[in-house]
Amino acid sequence: MKKKYTKYIFWFLLALFALIIMLWVLRNPLMRGYANLKINRIEEKYDLHISYQKLHFTGFSTLTMRGLFVVPNHCDTLLRAENISVALSPLKLLFLQPQVTEINANNILISLVKNGGISNYDCFFKNKKLDTDNQTTHAYATRMKRILDALFTMLPSSASLKNFAVSYKNNNGDKLLIELPLMNIRDHRFRTVVRTTENGSLSDCICEGVVENAKRHVEAQLIAHQGTKISIPFIGYRWNAMVQFDTLSFSVDAPHGSSSLQQMNGQTSVCGLTLHHERISPDTVQLDNGIFHWNINVGPDYAELDSTTNVRFNRFTCNPYLKIQRRDTTWHVRAAVDKRNFLADDLFSSLPKGLFYNLEGIQTEGFLTWHFLLDVDFGKLDNLTFESTLTSKNFYIRKMGNTNLSKMNEPFQYTAYEQGAPVRTFEIGPANPSFRTTDQISRFLPLSILMSEDAGFFHHAGFLHDALRESLIKDLKVRRFARGGSTLSMQLVKNVFLSRNKTIARKLEEILITWLIENNHLTSKDRMFEVYMNIVEWGPLIYGASEASHFYFDKEPSQLTLSECIFLAGIIPKPKHVRSCFDESEHLKSYFKSFYNIVSRRLVSRELVMPEDTIGCSPDAVVITGPAASYLRRDTIPVEAPIIEILPEQILQ
Repeated sequence: MKKKYTKYIFWFLLALFALIIMLWVLRNPLMRGYANLKINRIEEKYDLHISYQKLHFTGFSTLTMRGLFVVPNHCDTLLRAENISVALSPLKLLFLQPQVTEINANNILISLVKNGGISNYDCFFKNKKLDTDNQTTHAYATRMKRILDALFTMLPSSASLKNFAVSYKNNNGDKLLIELPLMNIRDHRFRTVVRTTENGSLSDCICEGVVENAKRHVEAQLIAHQGTKISIPFIGYRWNAMVQFDTLSFSVDAPHGSSSLQQMNGQTSVCGLTLHHERISPDTVQLDNGIFHWNINVGPDYAELDSTTNVRFNRFTCNPYLKIQRRDTTWHVRAAVDKRNFLADDLFSSLPKGLFYNLEGIQTEGFLTWHFLLDVDFGKLDNLTFESTLTSKNFYIRKMGNTNLSKMNEPFQYTAYEQGAPVRTFEIGPANPSFRTTDQISRFLPLSILMSEDAGFFHHAGFLHDALRESLIKDLKVRRFARGGSTLSMQLVKNVFLSRNKTIARKLEEILITWLIENNHLTSKDRMFEVYMNIVEWGPLIYGASEASHFYFDKEPSQLTLSECIFLAGIIPKPKHVRSCFDESEHLKSYFKSFYNIVSRRLVSRELVMPEDTIGCSPDAVVITGPAASYLRRDTIPVEAPIIEILPEQILQ
């Protein structure tokens, strides 16, 4: 019996040995056949041509390719490589599970070229042959698992890369070249010089890190040379922006996942960050230290930033949550932050320089709690949820920043801007002959403004979340910023404290200053409204109720009728287009009747005026008798001033 089994084992081993010998002898033709099969599929899928001069095994498990070219059809060469040598794990190779152990390559160039409206890399973004399963399901976890598995299979523990470069050239003649003269990976660690040449400007930095494919761990760090900063290329001529930093580092850990859940975690940090873009801030934004510890979960139809994620900039930290989910053909986004009882000064002392000029140097005491929630189902936008509250405990301002936020309590100089440039400066106080206190203005004017602009002004704390929610719904439906949700408080802060530059910084600073003034009662509501009545724009270089009353009606604001007041309230949203409100006979257009009816009804329903006060109140009762009469005549309209109709629903937004 033993001899029988011994015989079987002998013949099995002999057959296995013969198979190994046959594979050894035929390894090159088999590999070339397999490679050509894969290449043909890639060529068909991405509409390109791949060629090589020689492909062969060196030894048992080292694959060498020479003279590789990748050329998209009818485009410039995308990739050329002189030599690529890949050592595979022999044991893994026997089980048809190739695992890269070492890579040696030299003279590799990836050329990205945009010529006219065609780029030689478009083929990878216009792929029409999608996997059937990916068309019917959103197997994001499966796809992410495949990508990560392939990545860590290809990452070697040892490598030598000589003369690797990526170049970019566009229609405008902009040129970018990123070079790695020599990069070696030894014992999972690497270090190399990264040389960047952007439109003739040369800069170097150091890149070093760790690659551990068995542990599925990667980390890297970009370090600037002493006395210099690293500039992120491409974005300068692409978006007219500038981003520089001293050090940027990241690490990624991606344990083995499943088809239903793939998890990743890591850290990204930056030191000495400076950023400039005119849509963000007119000044350069500076961030000393920023750290992002993140945990990401990818499921079958969603990607999620877990709430264990921690974001820190300077002294302020928070734990954001974000989930993006694909439901049938629509997306569902949910974002949230809840941070309770943290030191107020951790927030205000950490505000990036250049982003909040008026608040730079502010010092505070006390505690804050921040709650934020945004839930958007793009298939049901009307069900959108928006919540954002910042509450305080024992909070006070110990020292003002660059600007005294209490300056509205006393007479102050106000500067009006047109297209970002100052056009007029005048005092808000008795020294200005056009200044009027609230009791010197017809009571109908403040009431009309409140009913059309912000009925809850004297009751809210600076913000109307329902208005912001409705504005967000409107903007998402039309896919542009079509409606604002600003209160009178926010409009006043924008006019008194901020420039008219439409930037992200201005909006963020507007929100924070509004909260500080309202939360700390730095200025009373009555005084805020009085200031508003004296600075609001009502026409061409016409500011304040007194100037508006004399310009349109040649009378004191105390003498204004209800009809005249509703008219003035109606042109506040677009005062520069007041001509469009009148027809050729200099009467208000018929659509103003709807606006008059709405405002009058609101005034009566809230018992702010008596029903008899609205008798005769209509657009027909508005007769322009002041200097505006000549301004409104069609023959005085400049060519560059377009006629834009202001509809009632636009006025009431």
